[in-house]
Amino acid sequence: MSGITFDDFMAVDIRVGIITRAEAFPEARKPAYKLWVDMGPELGVRKSSAQITVHYDVDTLVGRKVMAVVNFPPRQIGPVMSEILVLGVPDENNAVVLLRPDLDVPIGGRLF
Repeated sequence: MSGITFDDFMAVDIRVGIITRAEAFPEARKPAYKLWVDMGPELGVRKSSAQITVHYDVDTLVGRKVMAVVNFPPRQIGPVMSEILVLGVPDENNAVVLLRPDLDVPIGGRLF
């Protein structure tokens, strides 16, 4: 793995958001949900899709805080234009576990 500089790291804008809406995404090739994530007053609500169906149900996602990259270019995922990348890590079976702050923090806060 090659190293990066601190400036490289700072170029990736990772912020706290809160899921305001979640729906099944039956058109996706792999099981996924459509997500609407409020990224705070500066960025507003952004759309994404996430393959998180193993550990999460649509009904339990609304109100959950998550971490997301907000400065990647939008990407078309089937009929959804994904505007952010919601972050997660794999569990022992390679299913996604969402990253989130462990204390209550304001939405829109930037990782540093």
